[in-house]
Order: sequence, then C-alpha cells, then structure tokens
Amino acid sequence: MAAAVDKAYSAIRDGIASGQFSSGTHLTAQNLASATGLSRTPVREAMRRLHAEGLIEFIPHRGAFVRQLGEREIYKIYDLIILLESHGAEAAAQNATQDQINEMQDLVQRMEELIQRGASASEVAEYNGRFHRLVVAAAHNSWLEAAFRVIIDVPQVMNTFHAYQPDELRRSQIQHQELMLAIGSRDATWARAIMESHVMAARNVLIRADARDKAAKGFINGF
Repeated sequence: MAAAVDKAYSAIRDGIASGQFSSGTHLTAQNLASATGLSRTPVREAMRRLHAEGLIEFIPHRGAFVRQLGEREIYKIYDLIILLESHGAEAAAQNATQDQINEMQDLVQRMEELIQRGASASEVAEYNGRFHRLVVAAAHNSWLEAAFRVIIDVPQVMNTFHAYQPDELRRSQIQHQELMLAIGSRDATWARAIMESHVMAARNVLIRADARDKAAKGFINGF
C-alpha cells in the first residue's frame, strides 16, 4: 500500500511540476487512478499528502484542484524567491566549487543549444530548473536550500518556465549567461543584481500568462 501511495504521489506531483496538471485543473481520484494505473485508494491518500503540502486544494461541493494563486499572492511569493535566489547567487559567487561552476557552464551551454535549435520552453525547463537549484546549492547553505525547495513547490512557480514565449526564453538565456559569468568571475555584487532582475522577469512572465489564461477562460465561459 505504501509503495502504491508513493507511486501515485510522485506521478501526480510530477504532473503538476511539468504542467500536465496546470493551476486550477480539476483532479478526480478516478481520472488520476486511470492515468497512473493504480486504484483509487492510494490515489486518494496521495492527494491528501499533496493537499497537506499546499499543492492541491479541496473546495467544498466542487472537489480537488491544483492550487491557483491570485496576482497579489504571486507577488508575495516572488518577493521571497527574489530574496532567496539573489542571496544564493551572491553566496555562490563566493563559495561555488570549480566543479559546480563547470556544471553550471554545461547546463547553460545545453540550454543554448536547445534554444538555437528552436526548442520550446518546456523542453528547456528541466535544465533551467537544474541550473537554479545548482546556483542555490553552490551557496553551501543548507537552510537556504531547504527554504528554496519549499517555495518552488508552489504549482504556479513550478510551471512558470513552461509559460515563456520565444522572446522571453531568449532574454532568460542571456541572463543565465551573464549570471554564469558573474559567478565564474567571483563577482558577488554582479551575481546578486542579475539574479534579482532574472527572477523579477520570471514573475512578470507568470503574471502575464495568468492574465492570458483568465482571459481565455472568461471568453470560453462567456461564449
């Protein structure tokens, strides 16, 4: 039973992280059981775990939904992300090992190759996530890493990168390259400033995407 719950939990959580289950998606135990090949009992238990973590919300008489944030909440969350990641970038410039710097360079190069090939944001998202986690890890502060893991588990934060349009993706990559140069040259002030701008840009992408999504739903409902 425990193994089945863990499998269901991982499958649903991965679906939220990948954007398969986007913010506001209605989740039912029956549909999730069909998607995971498991019975509804472990799926329900997995949903309770995800609710406890804040990834799913239960609305009386309506059911379970992937948690969706309003614009004010997005600003509040991104205020925290800006603090955490800018500090992480600053500390990474001071504390990153050469192996970590080399790995950052490899990830930035991999993203560049994908973008040059015309890849979508969703295809680049995995490497973007690995890059940001590595920058925070390179700060060598376990408390910072723990706080960062909590905040990026918010569904809309998880899915931000999937919402990037081609021009936004290109600008994001330029900032990745600049951040890599700042950390590699051990310029903590520069690294902090770039990361602040980078995360602010991500916040703005999410807000625009959220507005587009609400406008589209409003059109459909109005139609």
